Amino acid sequence: MKVIICGAGQVGWQIAKHLSGERNDVTVVDNKPELVRRAADTLDVQGITGHASYPDILDRAGARDADMIIAATYSDEVNMVTCQVAHSVFAVPRKIARLRAQSYLTAIYSDLYRRDHMPIDVVISPEREVAEAALRRLAAPAAFDTESFLGGKAMLLGIQLDEECPVLNTPLRQLTDLFQTLRAIVVGVRRGKRLFAPEPGDQLFADDQIYVMTHVDDRARTFEIFGKSVKRQERVVIIGGGNVGLAVAKALEGQTERLRAKVIEKNRDIAERAADSLERTIVLHGDGLNMELLAEAGVDRADALLAVTDDDKTNLLASVRAKQAGVGMTVALVNDPTLLPLMEPLEIDAYINPRATTVSSILRHIRHGRVRGVYSIGDAEAEVIEAQVLSTSPMAGKRIRDIDFPEGVLVGALMKDDKVIRPLGETLIEEGDVVVVFALAADVPEVERLFQVSIDFF
Repeated sequence: MKVIICGAGQVGWQIAKHLSGERNDVTVVDNKPELVRRAADTLDVQGITGHASYPDILDRAGARDADMIIAATYSDEVNMVTCQVAHSVFAVPRKIARLRAQSYLTAIYSDLYRRDHMPIDVVISPEREVAEAALRRLAAPAAFDTESFLGGKAMLLGIQLDEECPVLNTPLRQLTDLFQTLRAIVVGVRRGKRLFAPEPGDQLFADDQIYVMTHVDDRARTFEIFGKSVKRQERVVIIGGGNVGLAVAKALEGQTERLRAKVIEKNRDIAERAADSLERTIVLHGDGLNMELLAEAGVDRADALLAVTDDDKTNLLASVRAKQAGVGMTVALVNDPTLLPLMEPLEIDAYINPRATTVSSILRHIRHGRVRGVYSIGDAEAEVIEAQVLSTSPMAGKRIRDIDFPEGVLVGALMKDDKVIRPLGETLIEEGDVVVVFALAADVPEVERLFQVSIDFF
């Protein structure tokens, strides 16, 4: 399939990496030569330097016979015009645009922009994706990372183990025997700087960060087994009243179980807009790093603090200060993946990576057939892939123990006829099953081969 990706930033680069790795014909367009060079030098893609919305640039990129265009530049206007030109001039069949401005999103989602006038097949809103990720973090306060799979029936939980974990020094195969009805599997372990897929004989130790795939109904029990208490959130302080913070606050107001939230916003205009948009949420105008303001917001009595400003360092420092003041847990929005190693020494409980959530959302919308979803872990160190087994897959008709998976790959969940089960060695993989696997980055190409030789998008 021929794909044009407009924008070679973090999101565009990751999408290009995924699609080019699956032997698609990918061309990357950006007006910054250094970003184009980076993509062309490190990935199996073609690079075009220029403005993505210009017809001559799209023509050079091969728009006349392209199957799809993904507009993921930093400008909403460029992304919309790019899709319009791709539609009107080149008749590109499928067009995806990343849009940030709330005004555009409101108009598009309210159907003021008809497809004939603004021909965008899929709109991706990073702020909405991040807001949903933040709500998932708040719903699973004991996890530092979460993601949903299998239509919301399974979840990936990132859990930091401490000395109180009751299953430390226990081989993982014994956990299967001890908790036979638990539909959960440890698929990844980060020990120090190393991330690996564990063997059945491996043990878990304090300070390990583990990734567990669990049935959503077994989430609470999974936390308890690994030594984490499950407490309902009642008070939340949100630092940042922009699109993300406002979306989270609105969602919390709409929940059936009452949750008290307070928002701190430094910009007066944004704070006033948030106050006008919210009904029961208190909005405070001021600096989220100010200890007196944090005290006024009652951060010492809050169950969680969510720092979602547009500045990574502010989010990190606000989380540290809130933790010093006594907040139960902290969740920080972090765009720069090189800052993620600071989470543990700064004692920040969880983070949200906008790049990973946006990339996963785009891949979910463009992939149909075998690959239904991809979630990137850490700084693209590993992926959790959800895919359907087709008749041509080398896995079809085999038991899991007989499939030649690489060492860095584990099957975490399996859905047969809409029922999620815990995969065991004797489990038979059949055509139509949906499988969720954890794979280290180096092993992703082999996982792709095992699912299907060719890829079917739309």
